[in-house]
Amino acid sequence: MRTTVKVTRRGQTTIPKEFREKLGIKEGDELVVESTKEGLLFRVVPRLEEMAGKYSKFGNVEEIKKEIEKQREEY
Repeated sequence: MRTTVKVTRRGQTTIPKEFREKLGIKEGDELVVESTKEGLLFRVVPRLEEMAGKYSKFGNVEEIKKEIEKQREEY
């Protein structure tokens, strides 16, 4: 999947609908932007609810939140 987008004078761009739908990106989601030798790389920051389910084996809610924050920082 590939497309071209324009950058506004305020430095903004729009992620095309087909990309948002394919990746499940919704309003308010956060993206990590990384500069690579090939250009910019955008990655979706996992939602708290998704990560909580993934880490429920770790224990109570507070332990899960701590683990999630740790994973987000490493991501």
